[in-house]
Amino acid sequence: RSPIAEGVFLHLAQQREVAHLFDVDSAGTGGWHAGERADARALAVAQKHGIELPSRARKVDPAQDWRRFKHIIAMDRQNVEDLLDVGAPEDRLHMLRTFDAEAARAKGRALDVPDPYYGGADGFDAVFAMAVAGCKGLLDQLLESHPKQ
Repeated sequence: RSPIAEGVFLHLAQQREVAHLFDVDSAGTGGWHAGERADARALAVAQKHGIELPSRARKVDPAQDWRRFKHIIAMDRQNVEDLLDVGAPEDRLHMLRTFDAEAARAKGRALDVPDPYYGGADGFDAVFAMAVAGCKGLLDQLLESHPKQ
């Protein structure tokens, strides 16, 4: 999920010619796939939309990441809990779908980006659509609060 969100955000920022304003990276709360490229199904859905997924999997590094990133974006409520457990600053931690105006009106599980790993390709299509909506809202909010460059 997070490699898709990273790629979508970077793509949207490049389209708006503001990518230079952002330091974006994807990381998981577990290290199961450290060093690997995104899941082949994630790569396929991104490629279908003309988006590159540039990163390799890594586990969140609290010592570095809390200093490096102003915003920490989680995919689901369990990620939020896991990140808080390792010291993520609560005031800088947000769920991606809270930036999607339609999803933000919902509560609970509706804000989760479901993990499509154990399902079929259609789950990756759904995650991609959620990432686009959330990343558009996030980018809009960040640009509204950022001094004009």
